[in-house]
Amino acid sequence: MADPTISSFTKQQAIAELARLADILHRANTDYHTNDAPTISDAEYDRLKQRNLEIEQAFPALKHADSPTDRVGAPVSDTFTKVRHAQRMLSLGNAFDAPDIVEFDQRIRKFLGKNEQDHLAYSAEPKIDGLSLSLRYEQGKLVQALTRGDGQVGENVTANAKTIADIPHEISGAPDIFEVRGEVYMSHADFQTLNQRQEARGAKRFANPRNAAAGSLRQLDSTITASRPLLFFAYAWGEISAPFADSQMGAINQLAEFGFSTNPLTRLCISPQELIAHYQSIETQRATLGYDIDGVVYKVNELSDQDKLGLRSTTPRWAIAHKFPAEIAQTWLRAIDIQIGRTGALSPVARLEPVTVGGVVVSNATLHNADYIAGRDSNGAPIREGRDIRAGDWVEVYRAGDVIPKIRDVDLSKRPKDSVEYQFPNTCPVCNSPVVAEAGDSVARCSGGMTCEAQALEGLKHFVSRAAFDIDGLGAKQIEMFFDDRDLSVRQHSDIFTLEQRDSENLTKLQNREGWGDKSAKNLFAAINDKRKIPLNRLLFSLGIRHLGENSSRLLAQYFISWQRLVNTIDQATSPDSSAWQTLLEIDGLGAVMVEALVSTFHAPQQREMIDALVAHLDVQDMETQGDKDSPVTGKIVVFTGTLQLMTRAEAKVRAQALGAKVSGSVSKKTDYLVAGPGAGSKATKAADLGVAVLNEEEWLALIGTGQDS
Repeated sequence: MADPTISSFTKQQAIAELARLADILHRANTDYHTNDAPTISDAEYDRLKQRNLEIEQAFPALKHADSPTDRVGAPVSDTFTKVRHAQRMLSLGNAFDAPDIVEFDQRIRKFLGKNEQDHLAYSAEPKIDGLSLSLRYEQGKLVQALTRGDGQVGENVTANAKTIADIPHEISGAPDIFEVRGEVYMSHADFQTLNQRQEARGAKRFANPRNAAAGSLRQLDSTITASRPLLFFAYAWGEISAPFADSQMGAINQLAEFGFSTNPLTRLCISPQELIAHYQSIETQRATLGYDIDGVVYKVNELSDQDKLGLRSTTPRWAIAHKFPAEIAQTWLRAIDIQIGRTGALSPVARLEPVTVGGVVVSNATLHNADYIAGRDSNGAPIREGRDIRAGDWVEVYRAGDVIPKIRDVDLSKRPKDSVEYQFPNTCPVCNSPVVAEAGDSVARCSGGMTCEAQALEGLKHFVSRAAFDIDGLGAKQIEMFFDDRDLSVRQHSDIFTLEQRDSENLTKLQNREGWGDKSAKNLFAAINDKRKIPLNRLLFSLGIRHLGENSSRLLAQYFISWQRLVNTIDQATSPDSSAWQTLLEIDGLGAVMVEALVSTFHAPQQREMIDALVAHLDVQDMETQGDKDSPVTGKIVVFTGTLQLMTRAEAKVRAQALGAKVSGSVSKKTDYLVAGPGAGSKATKAADLGVAVLNEEEWLALIGTGQDS
């Protein structure tokens, strides 16, 4: 069905939209076919291309000469020799649901003059998500291999194709000129192994098997291609000097006889209902195939009928691709594991049989919390109609955009008979500390704090993150290495700053460890020493205190200026009734939850010991006072209340902070100025009782030297 907005388009709107779509689709073609680096999902590409077609149908005179509707693939790069295909390599039209398949069958029958009772068979085969390749054999010998390119001109990758074990160099019994077409792909297992190798040598990981296969085939050095585990399925042909079969299924069988790998899931179907049933059967097997498919291709079986049906500009009339929903896939849930975060949160993770969802290989998915696994929301209401999630379940996985994969539903008909309901742990699986959940919080947490190794490790990763200490050469991967290192162990923050000394005293030097050398070790120690001088706000954020983010860390630093002044106040905050506790609550932007987390962290003996040990190695820089040091409000505590007329409350706070003032959210005897607009209420009353100076907006602006008209 056409997009309803298209029917109301003016000619100018249609021109603008076609130009926009052409730009997006041409770039997407180049990214996918030429650069092996797709930037939009298949589903989004299909949607935009369909929209382009609908506008062209509504405004046929506006169709571009190089319309995306008429293009196949993308221009070849300059990396390889360009060769024209003897016969064009076409793309396929798409279908997305059962009615589309019924319509396809009716269209074929009408074109061939067949009625509903006449026999009409189709082949149905998985649509491999790989790189199209055309192999040319002359007198039984492989002489040329070309990528699809733009459908008319491809890249000569003959030397690379000859390294693929599935591609025979010689065949017997075939026509003298015989072009075999198929798909180069990579299995899930080989893809994972390749990425592990890439990671080990510090090279970039591949996003998915299709990218890995395409990048491997299009290497200038064929020895690199040979080292990559590429596979090939044959399913079609191009130029042939003589017929070699009467039907599509007969041709597939003959390709197998010639020594090519063909897909064992290819079937002969005699009705749309059989096509759809086979599609559904393949969809349920998708996760267990071990390679990526993104749909099922249907082709009219009799080659004589294919000849009668002929071709459109870029697609054959006799074939169609029935695509799977792009962001959804089904697979087995092998296990449910628990991960512990730096704040102790227990996060259940589904370990899945790897499956490609939206162009990304997914082997893990979030399960949120205990309620979600049990089939209920945070209020106890059922979700998924109350179906719980268990290890061994056949599950539906989805991704929306680039977010973490999630499990949407469970197929109870495939649940193993011996499955048991998942029991969320009541003790931490890492340190055995009790698991607790605060009132109103759906997240269960380990109570072990930094005694829990999982929390300690995640806390150290946070400590060296970009917004915290950001030590060059010391990221999450290196932290994991040091955490388990016997001689240069890093178990708490201060251990990072004793690394160099401990290395000099140790017989087994860092430079002698795998992945390290003399230069890299010296560079790391220099980078660590460079971060001994740290701004107060970054130190606060680096501690990983729950609820204390970058902004609240900055607010604390701007208010107290120095580390010692902050620590003295926290030490005196012995209860919510203490004046020091109230001082913390007065800081605009902090709340009771943040203050509680801050105070409890500093008052916990083990946590405080770790913080003090860290600070002993640092030169904590006072927060620079903003604005003119001679400003009349530098260092003054200011509260804004009421409805300000000459500026917004946010503007007033920013301006005050820029002049060096400390903005508070509540009035106390420490407050220097209350700036009150209409409706000031209780804050104005309290200020008067405490003898705090109360200013209206005009008086405030005059004080800071900003006139009403400036």
